[in-house]
Amino acid sequence: MSDYIYMLESHLSTDQNRVVEAVQAAASQANVNLFLTGGAMRDMLAGFRIRDLDFSLEGNATKVAKTVCDHSGAKTVAFDENRKSVELVFASGVTAQIAMSRQEKYARAGAKPQVTAATIQDDLRGRDFTCNAIALSLNKASRGLLLDPMNGLADIERRELCLTNSYGFYDDPSRLLRLMRFRVRLGFTIEERTLMQVANAREAEVEKLIPPRVFFEELKRISAEDSPAEILKALEEAGLLALFSEALAGPKANLPGLARFEKIARLLPDEARTRAARLGPFLYALTEKLSAKERQALIKSTDMRKSEADTWQKLGARAKKLETALRSARIRKASQVYFLVAEAAPDDVMFVLYHSALKPVQERLRSYFQKYLPAIQEVTPEEWAAVEAKAGVSRRKKARMDFITDRLDRRVRKPAPPPPPPPVVEAPPPRPAVRGRGPGYHYQ
Repeated sequence: MSDYIYMLESHLSTDQNRVVEAVQAAASQANVNLFLTGGAMRDMLAGFRIRDLDFSLEGNATKVAKTVCDHSGAKTVAFDENRKSVELVFASGVTAQIAMSRQEKYARAGAKPQVTAATIQDDLRGRDFTCNAIALSLNKASRGLLLDPMNGLADIERRELCLTNSYGFYDDPSRLLRLMRFRVRLGFTIEERTLMQVANAREAEVEKLIPPRVFFEELKRISAEDSPAEILKALEEAGLLALFSEALAGPKANLPGLARFEKIARLLPDEARTRAARLGPFLYALTEKLSAKERQALIKSTDMRKSEADTWQKLGARAKKLETALRSARIRKASQVYFLVAEAAPDDVMFVLYHSALKPVQERLRSYFQKYLPAIQEVTPEEWAAVEAKAGVSRRKKARMDFITDRLDRRVRKPAPPPPPPPVVEAPPPRPAVRGRGPGYHYQ
């Protein structure tokens, strides 16, 4: 087994490994070359947890993605017709992108690229930063072979962000935004030559050519990061935050509120579903100090769709139901809190944690994350299997609920203290020996 394959498998979760196997099988069936690329490779080589799987293949990505969906039940959540790229989400929550290896040519700065199929080597050379221009072969004949035409592995080891070519920011000015996000997320420095290229691009004002929709997509990605407040601060320091909306310049960006949002988001399980649910609460915190007119200006400047704007503008009304239930006097048992929070939408939970000033609500939510949820997570697969086996197929759900209720609500009796040890009786000290004075002697 290749060292890189071993490294990959040890970095992936069980569910992610299953997704890799499913995509490999579909690519093999279509007889096309498949590679793991982009952020997945960067995170693996840099020692970070792999969040999303990025696949590139020399062939029909749409066909392979459809085969994967047919065999695994995965669903398509986004499709880029121009780049022939498909985003999938699996029942386990794992997200993956399957894209055609391609070459992009730009008629002018910020223009829509002309996309053509290309080899994986050409694809890697056209990427944004060298750390994202690495691929791992998943093909039978070359499985485990590392492809690194831009020397990205060395830049990862130096912990530097380097542009792949001198025209990178001119071709796609949105890379200026991604550079700030990667700098914060990875903790890398920006290579000196790349800094000069940033200055040249900013002097040419290429950032003004970024399409409005790109700003919303970037906000969406920032919301799923571990440190969104720090990323926005970096954008502000670089003079790029005002591009999203003039209203966000200065204290109205609400960086303290976003820092509080970060702490709240970390309470929830680190899963694709909960990361995706951060968008609404993130936008609420970001725009908390804006007027209604300024919020509307942000929606317009980022080309935000109505359904997307509703995720944060109507969040308070949706989350009110959860807050009301949590403050109820009828909630007396740990299991009641557990089921109430476990069944709630993650964005509702985050919003109530962020917004509610009611002490009982805050205490119950924190008890859920700090005590009740960990207690149920400690249940082993063998225990769950035993619970379901006793119940039978038709009653498995109820059996699990009953088990959870019993586990959280039962009062564990403290074992009786052991009896005290018997007192130690010390023997009397021996009498001193007295020398006798012969028979018949009488002691006085």
